[in-house]
Amino acid sequence: MRTPQHRTLNIGILAHVDAGKTSLTERLLFDTGAIDRLGSVDAGSTRTDAGELERRRGITIRTAVAPFTLGDLRVNLIDTPGHSDFIAEVERALGVLDGAVLVLSAVEGVQAQTRVLMKTLRRLRLPTLVFVNKTDRAGAREAGLLADVRHRLTPHIVPMGTVRDLGTPAACTVPGSLADPDFRDLVAEALAEGDDALLADLVAGHVPTARELATRLADRTGRGLAYPVFFGSALSGQGVDALLDGIASLLPPAPATDRNAGATGTVFAVERGTCGEKTAYLRLFAGELSERERITLRRPEADGTPGEHTGRITGLKVVGAPAAEPLTAGGIARIRGLPRVRVGDRLGPEPHGDTEPHFAPPSLETVVRPVRPDDAARLHSALTALADQDPLIGTRALPGGGTSVLLYGEVQKEIVAATLSTEFGVDALFEPSRAVYRERPTGTGEAYEEIDRHGGHVFWATVGLRVAPGAPGSGTVFRRDTELGALPLAFDRAVEETVTRTLAQGLHGWQVTDCVVTLTRSGFVGPMSTAADFRSLTPLVLMRALAAAGTRVYEPCLDYELELPLDTLSAATAALAALGAEIRDTSGGTDSWLVTGVIPAARAADFERRLPALARGEATWWATPAADRPHPGEPPARARTGADPLNRAEYLRHLGRV
Repeated sequence: MRTPQHRTLNIGILAHVDAGKTSLTERLLFDTGAIDRLGSVDAGSTRTDAGELERRRGITIRTAVAPFTLGDLRVNLIDTPGHSDFIAEVERALGVLDGAVLVLSAVEGVQAQTRVLMKTLRRLRLPTLVFVNKTDRAGAREAGLLADVRHRLTPHIVPMGTVRDLGTPAACTVPGSLADPDFRDLVAEALAEGDDALLADLVAGHVPTARELATRLADRTGRGLAYPVFFGSALSGQGVDALLDGIASLLPPAPATDRNAGATGTVFAVERGTCGEKTAYLRLFAGELSERERITLRRPEADGTPGEHTGRITGLKVVGAPAAEPLTAGGIARIRGLPRVRVGDRLGPEPHGDTEPHFAPPSLETVVRPVRPDDAARLHSALTALADQDPLIGTRALPGGGTSVLLYGEVQKEIVAATLSTEFGVDALFEPSRAVYRERPTGTGEAYEEIDRHGGHVFWATVGLRVAPGAPGSGTVFRRDTELGALPLAFDRAVEETVTRTLAQGLHGWQVTDCVVTLTRSGFVGPMSTAADFRSLTPLVLMRALAAAGTRVYEPCLDYELELPLDTLSAATAALAALGAEIRDTSGGTDSWLVTGVIPAARAADFERRLPALARGEATWWATPAADRPHPGEPPARARTGADPLNRAEYLRHLGRV
């Protein structure tokens, strides 16, 4: 007999760091009876910040899942980091959410990270509620904050109440009721700004009933067209009941699907036990999964790793459900028994929904070396294990025992160093971070090499490749101009996989992106040819084609926001300009200036070091990864790993072919 299918809602709690996101998570769990004691961030006793480093630092580092119930609705609450260095964790969570709660501080208001998050939520049309926290703190605002939200986040907000004694310990949230004609008018007017039919009704003097208005509000919220705003305090619990009502009535649960359909899902988090065993968090979008099933997971091949792996589920526990319940569409389960599982792995033939990256990739690179030379192998193994939890760190081994790691910022570097020491027992040295550049083709180039049938061959393979620029953001696209089936499948895969792997190092040593590589010629000789011949020959041909096309190096940039005193604007903007920064906008001018723009990632740390002296220590600086731009002047080079295919003699000696 099948277990009845529950309604499930997966929501994310998103915020700028220190807005009170984890405290709100704790309060929601406590008020719904999921936990019997209210934890504290300061005391390191919260449910979702379970790691030693999270408790010690008082910040969220890894995404955590905690369930609670609202009537017949099962809610999986996903707590995400607020610090910009861990934006990759937020990106992974967005792909499995049905809705979100964006937390703002009533004191600090709209902050830089808040704007980044809301821009993404709006683009994805993800149903979102806004919770204005800390209404009991001195300096809390209501009308001014709502004006900032309309101006800097979205004009389509619907305030769901007000606050008495704002900014005092006695602050009390007064939720609005659609039974109140005045509140009903306010909601109707707010919704009419984006609803022509409703506007026409209001002009004609027809105000919808409370039930009609509630339906319209839920519909527009569910389609990401309206954003209800709730006020309260996570610490005191004020306003949280109204927010819970909003979660239950305004955010649409995961749609029900046919349990007999093929299983489709995404792995969005991976944990490692004390003995190295992995537990994967998988969100299922369609079908059903049970313990002992054998499944195949696929992953993007951008790093050259195998495209799929198969394993048997030895343990499956649905979050918030009884032990024996199978995983059905909309649910999240902890799954064991898949030793090769990695964050980003997908179940099923097609990825679900929006699979494009929501944020820019890491813009910094550091080289990690062991304090004790004998720990080199352990260090690389530990970093590889961390890459299972965060593939964007992009580890690669370097000559001499070092390992390259990609990062978003210095805080993330500190966390990686502490994790290596506490969880893996490896002490490591980190070189100063430097910017990660990328290469893009500037033209079209071709090259080929054929089998020499007169005995002078080096490879039993024929490969011809053409390299051309691709669309911005397209990554690497591989195409074929040869006849379908011209190569055995193993040889064809060898070429495609090797193209992806080889483009990790372009003409200047940086990863090549936004390019189209086309297989123009191919050939083999019966039993003489092997896949190894194609793997060995492809880099040689590809790099010659890339050299013929030419590449340009692009530097990573950061979007920045700088708030500073009135009389320090000139000195600060002059320093920004000297570092190659662009100033996009300057606003304010009454109490302070707000400067926004773009700065090369490699120069941002220099400006941060100079800022206290420039602004008497009274400035606030925030930066987050942005789109890159062409590097001016001589492009920086990056050390290669392995032989350079452009140097034919060196490359062949490296392969042992001469």
